[in-house]
Amino acid sequence: MLNLGLIAGLVTTLLFIGSCIPTGEEGGGFDWSIIIIFAVFIGIFYFFMIRPQRKRHQEHQELISELKRGDSVITAGGIYGQIESISEDSIVIKVESGATMRVAKNSVALKREE
Repeated sequence: MLNLGLIAGLVTTLLFIGSCIPTGEEGGGFDWSIIIIFAVFIGIFYFFMIRPQRKRHQEHQELISELKRGDSVITAGGIYGQIESISEDSIVIKVESGATMRVAKNSVALKREE
């Protein structure tokens, strides 16, 4: 991925530098290099930021939908517990000391395998 980023950066730099060099033509036409630079930046932004974030979000939603009573989970706050009950927007987990806690369903970060 780093090589692709370096290549894209080099191409955009060359296009930018190339558009700054005067050609000697008076009243030249429309400069397409600016459009190409913006398209490359949008493509890089999409493939390196938006697409991976959507994938992580989709995987988390699948994890949340597959939770069931008895699963061992870790919350985003680092609390380890076992699911006692599940409601529409929250779950009750039992921690090691035997205490129960109600947490938001979306705060479950991982499902532990024992």
